[in-house]
Amino acid sequence: MLYELHIENLAVIENATIRFGEHFNVFTGETGAGKSILIGGINAILGQRVYKDIIREGTDRAYVSAVFTDCPQSVSDKLNELGLNPGNELIISREIGSDGRSTARINSRPVTISALHEIGDLLVNIHGQHDSQNLLDQTKHLGILDSYARSDELLLDYQQSFRDLQATARELNKLKSERNQNSKREEYLSEIIEDIGSLEIAVGEDEKIEERFRLLDNAVSLKNALTAATACLSETESDNSAGDLISQAYSELESNEEILPVLKPIDERLSAIGIELEDIATELSKLRDSLEIDDSEYATLTQRRNDLKRIKRRYGTTLDEVIKVYEDAVQESQGLASFDDRITELEEKKSKLLIEVTKKAEKLSEHREAASEKFSHQVAEELSFLNMPNVRLEVKKTRGKLTLSGMDSIEFLISANKGESPKPLAKIASGGELSRIMLALKTVLADRDAIPTLIFDEIDSGVSGRAAQKIGIKLKEISRKHQIICVTHLAQIAIMADDHMLIEKHESGDRTITNITHLDFNSRKYEIARILGGDNITETVLKDAEEQLNNAMKGE
Repeated sequence: MLYELHIENLAVIENATIRFGEHFNVFTGETGAGKSILIGGINAILGQRVYKDIIREGTDRAYVSAVFTDCPQSVSDKLNELGLNPGNELIISREIGSDGRSTARINSRPVTISALHEIGDLLVNIHGQHDSQNLLDQTKHLGILDSYARSDELLLDYQQSFRDLQATARELNKLKSERNQNSKREEYLSEIIEDIGSLEIAVGEDEKIEERFRLLDNAVSLKNALTAATACLSETESDNSAGDLISQAYSELESNEEILPVLKPIDERLSAIGIELEDIATELSKLRDSLEIDDSEYATLTQRRNDLKRIKRRYGTTLDEVIKVYEDAVQESQGLASFDDRITELEEKKSKLLIEVTKKAEKLSEHREAASEKFSHQVAEELSFLNMPNVRLEVKKTRGKLTLSGMDSIEFLISANKGESPKPLAKIASGGELSRIMLALKTVLADRDAIPTLIFDEIDSGVSGRAAQKIGIKLKEISRKHQIICVTHLAQIAIMADDHMLIEKHESGDRTITNITHLDFNSRKYEIARILGGDNITETVLKDAEEQLNNAMKGE
């Protein structure tokens, strides 16, 4: 609950400290006394926008602070999320400079205005004439019904699946777009893979082919050279071969070995040379015979040689570079091909999620449908109490496409008179009726609203008499479960309060100053009398005011 509010130099409020009761607090005062400034101060500590012209003239800053006690668990959770340690008390402050800049603190720790707003939304809910107008906005109606139906668990479960569906659809669309953009690249890679891969190139193959090609290309000249060399060495090929001459020399020397023994080792050497020459001649003869040209092999070899030269001209200077280009293309192509696998996988996932989300949306819709009738009945009962006995509220529910809130579109229709069909609020509700409809909704939602403090700024606008008295009774009823702070100009509401504060302004020198006073019973009696009778307060009016206060305190 809001325990204390301190304001300095905020418009006509120079310095004020207000302590609130935990139940029904009411502020009264003449028009222009500063009631709107009080609400403005509360808005400031809730993170709402403030302007430098709100600073009291002649000062360079305005300061507002608030002390909250008995905060709900949601506030502690949010403080932990923001890195702020929750304590027994929560102190929020905001300072607004004359340059328009402002600083905010929570428990003396500097925070952003957005953080202030997040915390404020969990602490206080302010309802004014503008908020009553929000009832005319159909988009707000679904949230009201869900609050009543306690749809939180179903809605959160549905929203998780819906967000999964959205994320899957986004990824799927992104992959499809990328695949379309990569189609030309895939075609290019396919050409590379087909062009190089069809040749089935082996590492170093070009060097071996060049070696074999040179051999076959020079086969005739090589064969002639080998034939001539063989003839020079082999006595079977020529009469004057080296082998024949060595043989003759051997014969000449052999016959004279007995006369000159030293010739024997020389003769042995000649014999060895003769054998070696014969072996060489035989080997050369075999090489010559192997050089028979196979036209088919030569043609095949020539074609292969040309293919390898072409592929190197296109993809690299060496065969190793060509092979690298091929391997990279294969790898990239496989990566692009995985797009199709991932797309197929995501399409299957999307289909399953769509079924899941649709089922959860239908379950949520059925839950809302079940709550609608009871909701309509309870709101109608509250409106009847608030002097709108013939009002009938209908929840119009239509199903449409899946959204973050489900498949339902909700609109509240009102029939204000017997025999009239329900119509949208905007077409039939007056300002006073809207105030009472909003109060009826807050009453119905009292058990479900987790925000501890509710502020009503002139909710009594457009109503009077018995209807105003009923509003006071209803606010008193809501204050059993929420702290209520109400700014009013009606005595019927003011007398129901547990704590009554008077806002009044007076002149001090050449300045206007607003004071806020907590009234005791006697002071309340005079203030109620002023509201009832104006400045001319008679004994009769005072007695009437006292009687009404006593009756309210007795619960009559």
